[in-house]
Amino acid sequence: MKLSEIARRLGCQLDGDGEIEITGVAGIEEAHPGQLTFLANRKYAPAVKTTRASAIVIAKDAGPLPLAALRSDNPYLDFARAIELFYQSPQYSPGIHPAAVVSAKAKIGEGAHIGPYCFVDDEVEIGRHAVLHSFVSIYRGVRIGDNFFAHSHSVVREFCRLGNRVILQNGVVVGADGFGFAKQADGRWHKMRQSGITVVEDDVEIQAGSCVDRATIGETRIRRGAKLDNFVQVGHASTVGEDTLLCGQVGLAGSTVVGNRCILAGQVGAAGHLEIGDGAVLTARSAVHNDVPAGQVVSGSPGMDNKLWLKCTVAFNHLPELVKTVRELKSELEKLRKRS
Repeated sequence: MKLSEIARRLGCQLDGDGEIEITGVAGIEEAHPGQLTFLANRKYAPAVKTTRASAIVIAKDAGPLPLAALRSDNPYLDFARAIELFYQSPQYSPGIHPAAVVSAKAKIGEGAHIGPYCFVDDEVEIGRHAVLHSFVSIYRGVRIGDNFFAHSHSVVREFCRLGNRVILQNGVVVGADGFGFAKQADGRWHKMRQSGITVVEDDVEIQAGSCVDRATIGETRIRRGAKLDNFVQVGHASTVGEDTLLCGQVGLAGSTVVGNRCILAGQVGAAGHLEIGDGAVLTARSAVHNDVPAGQVVSGSPGMDNKLWLKCTVAFNHLPELVKTVRELKSELEKLRKRS
């Protein structure tokens, strides 16, 4: 595909030879002649001078370049769109594989593909053009919208509700029992019946190995457009807001409310029964035990304002010298006391 055609499809400003033939896309350090790369992180700016790519997607205000460019208001987004021009995901023909078990009481929408060793229970409703890849289990009474895609070994438990264009990556479990136990007088634990459900709204993607527990009563809800990374745990009766990102190994205890357009970076932990306001950012390995105001950036454990945490980190790095100074001052003070 000629670079000029890519520029037209992406709506980018062409800077350079539009007749260059582009055969694929690649990262800036791995690219070869004939490939299109991108620069969205200034950290990799020096690589622009050494990349072997034939063209680059880059910000409009970037200076002169040694190669052809597609200048963009959002290079990362436009490169993501460029990938779609060269890579098409496998397509799955409609039908039910002979090795699948689908209840006669289930309703399967037009154009659905149900692969080998899938199980679809009674009273399930699945919308149009769904794909259940293989070894997918859909429990009784589940309702799923259109264009659902479930990769191998994903599970949707009984009576849960999923919207349109939901994607479950490998090993996801939606609606597993919440972690609810009541302590008895003899010290043993009585399992609380998990009578609630999990609701996943439109355009949500949940990545490999993650679990969204059902509520003890009521519901756990993942709102429209939220994205959950690998090994994320959402506890029972929690809510995750619209377009919020939960990155790898985030853990939300029960009844946590996360607002819209938040980012919880890797290994963030949230104690239960708290609220994280809209637009808040929790940096990697933060742990919060109290409510987080909207728009705040939080770091550390226990979580605190990011700017304060940065100051504390600087101070922590100087603790050995501070301890030495305190000891020396203490010694001098003892000497003065003895003299007096």
